[in-house]
Amino acid sequence: MTVFERIKEISKKRGINLKTTAIEAGLSENAIYKWKIQTPATDKLKAVAAVLDVSVDYLLGNTDDMHSNKQDDMPIDLEETLSKLGPAVSFGGKELTDEQKLKFYEMAKLMFGD
Repeated sequence: MTVFERIKEISKKRGINLKTTAIEAGLSENAIYKWKIQTPATDKLKAVAAVLDVSVDYLLGNTDDMHSNKQDDMPIDLEETLSKLGPAVSFGGKELTDEQKLKFYEMAKLMFGD
């Protein structure tokens, strides 16, 4: 199955057409259709994967698992990571739970490319 075919299939499963998928990914309306004959740029493929909530590896056909293995992204020492975030990290005057702190950690990793 090609990249185009995978995107078309998962878009259909998500109840959206390719035009909408492209627009939500910040691409031109017909960008994905061009991928029938062209290889998509990495950043564009990542944007589509994010819209469809699947991994880039899935779109490329490297795996049949739609989601990447997030366990690889988890810190090795959870307690150490949580302690680095501080005992009382808060938002809006409320202390964050450990789960919220981990989400915060994951977002920071994405933002700062660590």
